Amino acid sequence: MAEQTLTITSADGVHARPATALVQVAGKYESDVNLEYKGKSVNMKSIMGVMSLGIPNGAEIKYTAEGSDAEEAVEALVAKTKEEGLGE
Repeated sequence: MAEQTLTITSADGVHARPATALVQVAGKYESDVNLEYKGKSVNMKSIMGVMSLGIPNGAEIKYTAEGSDAEEAVEALVAKTKEEGLGE
Protein backbone atom coordinates (compact mmCIF):
# COMPACT_ATOMS: atom_id res chain seq x y z
CA MET A 1 0.00 0.00 0.00
CA ALA A 2 1.17 3.51 -0.84
CA GLU A 3 0.02 6.74 0.74
CA GLN A 4 0.86 10.44 0.73
CA THR A 5 -0.56 13.36 2.73
CA LEU A 6 -0.89 16.87 1.27
CA THR A 7 -2.26 20.22 2.38
CA ILE A 8 -4.61 22.02 -0.01
CA THR A 9 -3.33 25.55 -0.65
CA SER A 10 -5.67 26.66 -3.45
CA ALA A 11 -7.98 29.46 -2.32
CA ASP A 12 -10.88 27.64 -4.03
CA GLY A 13 -10.09 24.25 -2.50
CA VAL A 14 -10.67 21.20 -4.69
CA HIS A 15 -13.29 22.35 -7.19
CA ALA A 16 -14.70 20.68 -10.32
CA ARG A 17 -11.99 21.37 -12.92
CA PRO A 18 -8.95 20.13 -10.96
CA ALA A 19 -11.00 17.32 -9.40
CA THR A 20 -11.79 16.09 -12.91
CA ALA A 21 -8.08 16.17 -13.82
CA LEU A 22 -7.22 14.15 -10.68
CA VAL A 23 -9.94 11.56 -11.41
CA GLN A 24 -8.55 11.16 -14.95
CA VAL A 25 -5.07 10.50 -13.54
CA ALA A 26 -6.40 7.93 -11.05
CA GLY A 27 -8.29 6.17 -13.84
CA LYS A 28 -5.04 5.31 -15.60
CA TYR A 29 -4.02 2.88 -12.85
CA GLU A 30 -5.19 -0.62 -11.99
CA SER A 31 -4.77 -0.13 -8.24
CA ASP A 32 -7.61 0.82 -5.93
CA VAL A 33 -6.98 4.53 -5.35
CA ASN A 34 -8.71 6.49 -2.60
CA LEU A 35 -8.84 10.02 -1.26
CA GLU A 36 -9.27 10.55 2.48
CA TYR A 37 -10.47 13.75 4.14
CA LYS A 38 -11.88 14.22 7.65
CA GLY A 39 -12.14 10.48 8.24
CA LYS A 40 -14.06 9.84 5.01
CA SER A 41 -12.57 7.87 2.15
CA VAL A 42 -13.80 7.95 -1.46
CA ASN A 43 -12.81 6.24 -4.68
CA MET A 44 -10.44 8.57 -6.57
CA LYS A 45 -11.88 7.28 -9.84
CA SER A 46 -15.30 8.78 -9.04
CA ILE A 47 -15.79 12.50 -9.68
CA MET A 48 -18.98 12.45 -7.60
CA GLY A 49 -17.10 10.87 -4.69
CA VAL A 50 -14.31 13.43 -4.83
CA MET A 51 -16.71 16.37 -5.11
CA SER A 52 -18.86 15.04 -2.26
CA LEU A 53 -16.00 15.69 0.18
CA GLY A 54 -16.16 19.47 -0.36
CA ILE A 55 -12.44 19.91 0.31
CA PRO A 56 -11.63 23.54 1.24
CA ASN A 57 -8.41 25.58 1.33
CA GLY A 58 -6.18 24.48 4.21
CA ALA A 59 -7.54 20.94 4.29
CA GLU A 60 -5.22 17.99 4.87
CA ILE A 61 -5.92 15.14 2.46
CA LYS A 62 -4.39 11.72 1.97
CA TYR A 63 -4.09 9.67 -1.20
CA THR A 64 -3.92 5.91 -0.67
CA ALA A 65 -3.53 3.16 -3.22
CA GLU A 66 -3.36 -0.60 -3.07
CA GLY A 67 -2.40 -2.82 -5.97
CA SER A 68 0.31 -3.59 -8.50
CA ASP A 69 0.94 0.04 -9.48
CA ALA A 70 0.06 1.72 -6.16
CA GLU A 71 3.31 3.69 -5.78
CA GLU A 72 3.08 5.07 -9.32
CA ALA A 73 -0.58 6.03 -8.83
CA VAL A 74 0.08 8.00 -5.65
CA GLU A 75 3.15 9.69 -7.15
CA ALA A 76 1.14 10.71 -10.23
CA LEU A 77 -1.70 12.11 -8.10
CA VAL A 78 0.70 14.11 -5.93
CA ALA A 79 2.40 15.50 -9.05
CA LYS A 80 -0.95 16.42 -10.63
CA THR A 81 -2.14 18.06 -7.39
CA LYS A 82 0.95 20.27 -7.39
CA GLU A 83 0.71 20.91 -11.14
CA GLU A 84 -2.90 22.10 -10.74
CA GLY A 85 -1.78 24.48 -8.00
CA LEU A 86 -3.98 22.73 -5.45
CA GLY A 87 -1.52 21.83 -2.76
CA GLU A 88 1.87 20.87 -1.48
